[in-house]
Amino acid sequence: MAHAHNLAILRGLIKFKSNTQKIWGVLILLTIVTAVEVVLGIYKPESLMAKVLGMKLLNWIFIILTIVKAYYITWDFMHMRDETKALRRMVVWTAIFLILYLIFILLQEGGYVFDVYKDGFIKRDF
Repeated sequence: MAHAHNLAILRGLIKFKSNTQKIWGVLILLTIVTAVEVVLGIYKPESLMAKVLGMKLLNWIFIILTIVKAYYITWDFMHMRDETKALRRMVVWTAIFLILYLIFILLQEGGYVFDVYKDGFIKRDF
């Protein structure tokens, strides 16, 4: 029995007639998102250099656009949309916990390095 694929992207906003059209649609969407990232990376608008939650707004935009690209690559090109709900949850929750763990490690090590440099316990040989 053939499996019917969901031929829509952007939560059903754009619908396609065939899988080939959908692949091209997702590719165009990913190309547009990448082009926006490249343009923002080259020009670095001054209005996006304001700090938001301790980081530049431009960096937040890059992070969000990268997550959007990762979502569509996984969902459409790796066919995650066609898998069972349990497998999708297993993949997503594993990635979320791994990312949170890596953030925890980064913060712990970053705090240590900051304290070492602040207190001057490092001898500079260069």
